[in-house]
Amino acid sequence: MPSLRLPTVGRGLESFEMSPPSPFPARANGDFPRIVYAAAHVVADPLAGADPLAHQPVDWDRTLAFRHRLWDLGFRIAEAMDTAQRGMGLDWAGAQELIARSLKEAKARPGADLACGAGTDHLNPLAARSLDDVVAAYEEQVGFVEKHGGRVVMMASRALARIARGPDDYAFVYDRILSQAREPVILHWLGEMFDAELRGYWGASDFEAAMSGVLDLIARHEARIDGIKISLLDADKEIAMRRRLPAGVRMYSGDDFNYAELIAGDAQGHSHALLGIFDAIAPAASAALDALAGGDTQRFHEILAPTVPLSRHIFQAPTRFYKTGVVFMAYLNGLQDHFVMIGGQQSTRSLTHLAELFRLADRAGLLADPELAVARMRAVLAVNGVDAGIAAGIGAGINAGVVR
Repeated sequence: MPSLRLPTVGRGLESFEMSPPSPFPARANGDFPRIVYAAAHVVADPLAGADPLAHQPVDWDRTLAFRHRLWDLGFRIAEAMDTAQRGMGLDWAGAQELIARSLKEAKARPGADLACGAGTDHLNPLAARSLDDVVAAYEEQVGFVEKHGGRVVMMASRALARIARGPDDYAFVYDRILSQAREPVILHWLGEMFDAELRGYWGASDFEAAMSGVLDLIARHEARIDGIKISLLDADKEIAMRRRLPAGVRMYSGDDFNYAELIAGDAQGHSHALLGIFDAIAPAASAALDALAGGDTQRFHEILAPTVPLSRHIFQAPTRFYKTGVVFMAYLNGLQDHFVMIGGQQSTRSLTHLAELFRLADRAGLLADPELAVARMRAVLAVNGVDAGIAAGIGAGINAGVVR
């Protein structure tokens, strides 16, 4: 197997020998025992000649090809969500094009399933003057998704979080939108670790109080709610809420730290999933879910166990920059030709962070072509000042294990 030298904390380099990749199948063997959405990333087009900080165009061919790969592996897709850099490089105009193109692809592919994020991100939170402004923004985005035949994930609103004065204001907005929904929607509770502007969402800083308000909302609109995704990175909170949901409303785990145990469930129930990490670990997650479908819970956990350290690393604080790790995984595996992100977001993680991601991905068996992965890691090292000679262990200071 190939090897290379990787940076360590403290400006050192250490030898790393690749492991054989796990032989995960390229297609799912059948239906999963859980409803599982993978939130998918977008591929930037670095050759478009645009200012990447002003408007980085999307490579539509690669972006849509990645969605077909997820469908091949048995996943439903959560489109235009946080993983697609929504609100961090992908604006509403870009999200509209992404939603329209992806829905067209899904309709042309039998069995493909897609749900689309609808929020208020085209409304500057500072420009929102009233709850009616927030309602109108939601109506515009929900209307766009429904006009194109899509189902809605009702994303959390920064504008609402800024102007709401308590739970009643959240109830006013959500009551208005849910009462108009054509099909059951998935609610979205995104914690402040993902977006600091959502602190105190649902009008309460205390989890129990916030959960109580959401459960009241769900009780009023049960027929119009498919489920709720919560991304709080706290398994106990998710389980507590899961046990209080009405029988017809699903819990979609958004916990990228504890997904294995939450999906497996307990004697009182289980979570379905809507996860960004499934973009990065799709082959392993698909194989694990196939095992779970066959009743092999032990194998399910064996496959997912080594992916959890990788996921916790990708989603480490500042958690909002996890998209960089997701895109880096796609680059290492040859699913896109470059490590460039819209808005220049590839710069949000350090070289040592990426090196550790490489090690953890290898240990999880998720680098499908070790030779390609090593070549691409060396290219990233070179761009960051660790050139090919140094990466191979040649150059002043390397024998001492220090980059000078």
